[in-house]
Amino acid sequence: MSRKQHRARHARAPAVADEPTPSADDALALQQALVGVRPLRDDTVVLRPPAPPPIPKQTRRDELAVLREMQLQDPGLGELETGEELLFRRDGVQHGLLRKLRRGQFSVQAHLDLHGLTSAEAKRHLIVFLQQSLAAHLRCVRVVHGKGNSSPGKIPVLKPRVAHWLAQREEVLAYASARRADGGTGAIYVLLRATR
Repeated sequence: MSRKQHRARHARAPAVADEPTPSADDALALQQALVGVRPLRDDTVVLRPPAPPPIPKQTRRDELAVLREMQLQDPGLGELETGEELLFRRDGVQHGLLRKLRRGQFSVQAHLDLHGLTSAEAKRHLIVFLQQSLAAHLRCVRVVHGKGNSSPGKIPVLKPRVAHWLAQREEVLAYASARRADGGTGAIYVLLRATR
C-alpha cells in the first residue's frame, strides 16, 4: 500500500456541522401552521395520457373554401375574351344581349369602385356587392377595376382577377368592358341573372 493510499484511508472525515435545534417559538409556529392539515391517504399520482392536439376545423374549412373558389369553373361555360377589352358570355346568353351590354345600352343601376384595394379586399367587396345587387333585383351594374396605370410596370392587377372572379359567379350572365364615358377598359358592365 502506498503512502498516499494509507493517508487517504486514515484521514479523518470532515466534521459535519451540527444542525441548529428549532426554538420553542419555531416549533409552536409550525404546530399552528399545521392545524387542520390531514395526511394524504394515497401519495401516488394518476397519470393521464396527454390530450391529442386540437384539430383546426375552421382553418381547414376556410382553406377548402379558398381552394374551391380558386378552381376556375371553366369559363368554357361561356365565351371569355381578355386583353385590353374584357368580354364574357355564359352559354345560353344571346350574342345580341352581349352586344347591347358592350354598347352600354343597359341602364347601370349601381357601381363599385375597387381602386386602391388589395386583391383580397377587392374580392370581398365584389362578392358583397354582387350579393347586395341580386338582393335588390338589379340587372346591370358597373365595376371599376382600373387600368393598372399606378401598378408596377403599368400592368393591371385587379382587371384580370375581377374578370376571373366574375366568370366563376353563377349569377353573372355576361360582362363587357365599359364605354369610354363610363371608364373604358378600366371598368366593366356586369349583367346579372334575374332573381325572383
